[in-house]
Amino acid sequence: MIKLLLVIPTLDRSGAEKQLTLLAEQLPRDEFDVRVVALVRGGPYAERIEAAGVPVEVLGKRWKFDPATLWRLRSRIRDWQPDVVNSWMFTANAYTRLVTGGAGGPRVVVSERCVDSWKAGWQRWLDRRQIDRTAWLVANSPPVADFYGELGYPAERISVVPNGIVIDDDSPTPRSDAGLRAEFEIPESARVVVTVGRLARQKRVFDLVWAMQILRQLTDDVHLLVVGEGPERRKVGDLAREFECAHLVHFAGHREDVPELLATTDVFWIASDFEGQSNAVMEAMAAGKPVVASEIPANRELVVDGETGYLVPVGDATAFAQWTDRLLADPEAARRMGEAGRERMRSDFSVEAMVAGHVDVYRRVLAN
Repeated sequence: MIKLLLVIPTLDRSGAEKQLTLLAEQLPRDEFDVRVVALVRGGPYAERIEAAGVPVEVLGKRWKFDPATLWRLRSRIRDWQPDVVNSWMFTANAYTRLVTGGAGGPRVVVSERCVDSWKAGWQRWLDRRQIDRTAWLVANSPPVADFYGELGYPAERISVVPNGIVIDDDSPTPRSDAGLRAEFEIPESARVVVTVGRLARQKRVFDLVWAMQILRQLTDDVHLLVVGEGPERRKVGDLAREFECAHLVHFAGHREDVPELLATTDVFWIASDFEGQSNAVMEAMAAGKPVVASEIPANRELVVDGETGYLVPVGDATAFAQWTDRLLADPEAARRMGEAGRERMRSDFSVEAMVAGHVDVYRRVLAN
């Protein structure tokens, strides 16, 4: 039996946390004894993981560098003696390798989920310093693997394991038009464009507000639903008012019913200037929605231009508006693109393939 410890900063409802949860739920129990540690806090996914019979412990990290949490993590690893520790995202990757990764200890696998161009010099320095304490690196897309390869990670110790998406053949029942429109004050005749994600600078939601202002000049009765929260929320709202389209832009905040919301919408937008592999895009495609996305490497991995949606230059709000106008004007073409995207998710990005990819990595690091 392989003892596997999964370490992550939080179990909030975000992309990396969702993938860890799917992995913890579906790893074969006849081969793996799994536990999960969250450094900072639990969250919605903690209950799901525990319901699958996997123990979860929260260490309560309070500061950027918290020696007490570092000591608690070291103690848990020393006491349980896992064979493999798989950490996810920068803080967990750094803490885990500070307390383990040396000779005689558990094998450390780090999961990187994004082209982390945001990292400061000291963070990249720390990543490079900890390469020798890393048995393997798992990237969720080739661009992420390339980024960390350029940082110095040996190519022979990097694996690409794409995110997995659950395809529900019993599609979510769309919320009633009356319920959706009453909540957000959207007219009965309107079409709805949606974006889902953290409202942070990298997501370039400003571009989508500008695209909305252009789109309203091209077509009647279209509204933008913004799902998510983040540090740019107030600025985005101010921009919508400045552009005099605030009555067409609706902020839904964090939602537990995203599949149901997706089922009621017409087109999905994402404008990010960097990503790893967007769970939000995958969920929209799994829901059968055509996607208009910024043309960055991670989005090219998911969206086939002209087949499952359209790719546009980063920052090109006019292109977002033009391609969306075309989709809204031709519902049959939009339906075909949505169906093609759904089939792409089913064939190339299954949860089973994601779990199998991680199992292969764990077996390989132990064999070495």
